[in-house]
Amino acid sequence: MPDVHILGIRHHGPGSARSVAEALDALAPTLVLIEGAPELDPIAALAGDPDMIPPVAGLVYAVDDPRRASFYPLASFSPEWVALRWALANGSSVRSIDLPETHGVAIRQRLAQRELLEEADGPEEAAGPREPVPTVQPTAGDARQGRDPIAALAGAAGYDDPERWWEDAVERREGSVLERFAALSSAIAELRRDEPAAAPVVGQDGDLDLTALADPLGTAMTALREAAMRTAIRAASKGGDERIAVVCGAWHAPALEPASFPSAAADRLLLRGLPKAKVAAAWVPWTASRLSYASGYGAGVSSPGWYRHLFEHARSGSASDVATVWLVKVAQELRRQGIDASTASVVEADRLASTLATVRGRPGPGLDELDDAALSVLADGNPLPLSLVHDRLVVGDDIGSVPAAAPLTPLAADLERAQRATRLKPAAHPQTVTLDLRTDAGRARSTLLHRLRLLGIPWGAPVDAGRTTGTFKEAWELAWSPELAVAVVEASVYGTTLASATAAKVAQDARDAPDLAALSELISQCLLAETPVHDVVARLAERAATHTDALELLAAIEPLATVCRYGNVRGVETGEVRAVLDETAVRACVGLPPAAVALDDDAATALRSAVESAHRGLTLLEDEDLLQRWWRTLGELADHDRVPGLLSGRATRMLLDAALLDTDTVATRMSRALSIAADPADAAGWIDGFLTGDATVLIHDPALLALLDEWLGSAGTDVFDDILPLLRRTFSAFTPAERARIGHRISDGPSAATAAAPDVDAAAAQAGLRAVARLLGWKVVS
Repeated sequence: MPDVHILGIRHHGPGSARSVAEALDALAPTLVLIEGAPELDPIAALAGDPDMIPPVAGLVYAVDDPRRASFYPLASFSPEWVALRWALANGSSVRSIDLPETHGVAIRQRLAQRELLEEADGPEEAAGPREPVPTVQPTAGDARQGRDPIAALAGAAGYDDPERWWEDAVERREGSVLERFAALSSAIAELRRDEPAAAPVVGQDGDLDLTALADPLGTAMTALREAAMRTAIRAASKGGDERIAVVCGAWHAPALEPASFPSAAADRLLLRGLPKAKVAAAWVPWTASRLSYASGYGAGVSSPGWYRHLFEHARSGSASDVATVWLVKVAQELRRQGIDASTASVVEADRLASTLATVRGRPGPGLDELDDAALSVLADGNPLPLSLVHDRLVVGDDIGSVPAAAPLTPLAADLERAQRATRLKPAAHPQTVTLDLRTDAGRARSTLLHRLRLLGIPWGAPVDAGRTTGTFKEAWELAWSPELAVAVVEASVYGTTLASATAAKVAQDARDAPDLAALSELISQCLLAETPVHDVVARLAERAATHTDALELLAAIEPLATVCRYGNVRGVETGEVRAVLDETAVRACVGLPPAAVALDDDAATALRSAVESAHRGLTLLEDEDLLQRWWRTLGELADHDRVPGLLSGRATRMLLDAALLDTDTVATRMSRALSIAADPADAAGWIDGFLTGDATVLIHDPALLALLDEWLGSAGTDVFDDILPLLRRTFSAFTPAERARIGHRISDGPSAATAAAPDVDAAAAQAGLRAVARLLGWKVVS
């Protein structure tokens, strides 16, 4: 029998990583077994490639549904990464021994389906299928859901912080490395002593016990994983290797000791009949922020930047050297923020951190002591500058990379080529880039980002960087997250290149578009992504030709008008789009007046928004024929007695702004809308529609202001109470200066609002006019 050594570790623990390296050097095993998905074994050798720079993650995904995926993140200070690199560097064999993801993916899929069925059978039926969330593995290494063994050990030792206990008791502990691993395994075994025996999750009838697998404590899933690992250890023991080292989460260590193994038949019974799914594996870049607890990763660490510092510097220096170098980094970061941090203050902070560690009974300064010292000495008690230090140093902004030889889907490979060609490098922290569409490089970058958005890969999001519509400028905020790797794999079903995949995705979206507005927006996105729009335009034309819903027809106008007006910025042909726009606009003008009759408040509000959208689009085109038809349609809305005031008032204001109505006509219509015979709520709606946008018309037209003032003054108490919230909403949209000017005019009384301008004595003003003209340099003619 070979000599098997179990090395129980804490995932992403720098002390564990150092201990693993030390133990492997001492044991010199011929075979290293690592807790991880066996599907990663074919690509494990890539970890030795110089271009493989952590943090990275092994990605295992279902071939038929890539959203069903699991990540296995590894940082430079991860014990599994250290073990993998050690084996590759020393010529030892290396394998992953966790429960194969072919079972894990299938089990999670069954659990997700069960959850959806339970929601649908509940008091409120589920709205629809939810997007599955990729799982980050391992989920039960040092801490199972609902129970943290490290917290239990820390509590037994009198610690309220399990992170500090691990660092003090394990990572800073002296003595034989193998003794440390044995002591930790014994402690975990004591915690697990009263654990019940595992039961099979697949019954004799082949049904999967989903209730047991959904247990929040993860007991059943842990039992399956440990049975799979024991099975792998048994198989390895028969392979002729003399020394075997097993690197696994500390919680699993006692269960993987060969002396405590249950029978092989019992493990086979646990693993019998598990469902399977076809899976594939790849390496993907990971980020430091995704290693933190804030990412929702249960096996993460709160300070990956600090842990990397510990791993890199504690190997060659003392605890004081680690603290000093860290404080130097903090001082450098503060200086980048423009805050003074002298060398003397760094020395003083170092002394304070050491003193705090001594007072608190710690072997050396930890992150808590260093933070307290930096806050007191370097930041003068102000926590704000240290918040950026936390993001940059404690968490870190690292993003890993994988070698070109790593297996990729064809679409992912094409994306990498496009990123290199456009010189857009993925980064973990958000960065804003401004693109000049007049240059080939700017258009190439813009096209890439728009195609990714169409494919559901939101690497970049457009941001408002001033007036960008119709100009040659675009601004984007870019932030790469590891989950985007899954989105790329998922989008691979549409094609092998970005161009072909985008075209196929657009065709599907056109078929599935719920309304004309969605099709119009899709055309706009296609032109930005330089993707053919013929199929989408044909679909839009087909639906618009038979559509009679005025609301949908109006909503489709603005996106199409924007495409026609600004499409030439990118040099694209918009003739097909313009033909559809003309037909859509005509049909909307014909259908709007009858559709606006006898509407309730919600329907009137929705139709008003559609009218405003169509108005913006049609005025953008400056097409005289379409505008004349539109003005006639608005005139019908403004004159129709059965059109809600919200719509007729808005139509009246649009005609007034276009100089197609004079103020006398508007005053007559306002008087009629605000008459005593009119419904007060409808009258308030008319005012809201008419005044939407700005209050200039009231400020500069005393007659309209007087009409409004008279109407409000004559309203009864009950009526006033009903219309006050509506009017408050209308006037709250005005600027403070506009409200103040209206108030001053009203406070001066009706006579001041309607009084004629005073007569001017021209003869008396001559002397003053001549003086002003001379000051301005004008020539004064007698």
